[in-house]
Amino acid sequence: QVQLVESGGGLVQAGGSLRLSCTTSGRTFSMYHIHWFRQAPGKERAFVAAISWSSGSTVYADSVKGRFTISRDNAKNTVYLQMNSLKPEDTAIYSCAARTRGYCGSCLPSTYDYWGQGTQVTVSS
Repeated sequence: QVQLVESGGGLVQAGGSLRLSCTTSGRTFSMYHIHWFRQAPGKERAFVAAISWSSGSTVYADSVKGRFTISRDNAKNTVYLQMNSLKPEDTAIYSCAARTRGYCGSCLPSTYDYWGQGTQVTVSS
């Protein structure tokens, strides 16, 4: 069974940090791009960052550049999202998604092959 499982969310004060994990299992994801998305209450899902598992190349949304870092650990089959200098507007449910057809920050959800269940991040002011 293929799974993406997010963890690491929680409550943090503005200016603080959190590290989210997206742990994969059930197949090899070496040919996938792993994306992080977030969705705040009443808002549409938004792209956050993506990484090519094979090359390690990364892409970021402008809103998180310089504050968030996406990385992967091949041995642990895990992609991380290190979030620093958090702001209240970063509050959202964060989900990871795997896509074989390359990076895409704005494609239809059905074009991503696998999704995780999401983890809540709350940043207090």
